[in-house]
Amino acid sequence: MSLIPQKSQYALRAVFELSRHYGKGPVKIADIARAQAIPPRFLEVILSQLKQGGFVDSQRGSDGGYFLVRDPQILTVGELLRFIQGPISPVACLDEDTSNRCYLYGDCVFMAMWEKVKKAMSDVYDNTTFQDLLNQEEAKMAGYVPSYAI
Repeated sequence: MSLIPQKSQYALRAVFELSRHYGKGPVKIADIARAQAIPPRFLEVILSQLKQGGFVDSQRGSDGGYFLVRDPQILTVGELLRFIQGPISPVACLDEDTSNRCYLYGDCVFMAMWEKVKKAMSDVYDNTTFQDLLNQEEAKMAGYVPSYAI
């Protein structure tokens, strides 16, 4: 089974936490780490990478920290995942990297199915914004679970 790497999960959670504070000023690394159960040292590396990618920025000083540059209403999970880990794919042979292809590539009976799975995964990730996740969390806290969240 192809799993989302831990680094990608941490990046998603960090951006989700920054989405909670969007437009309200910077958030300290320690606060992000505590709220999302991310090791602070690892979080520093991820936030640095996200800063280089233009997703977040930082502010120095006693009131400093990190803040989300991109609007959570527009920023999708798929965009962030592709930046952190590269192509979204259920199997390595669908990646653009031809060294991951097995000797059955092109004649594999499973290829059409894998393509459908890849498209379904991409559709979910690309059609889920961080604002959608915030809305889902808010609904859950209010005791309402929308049908799309099940």
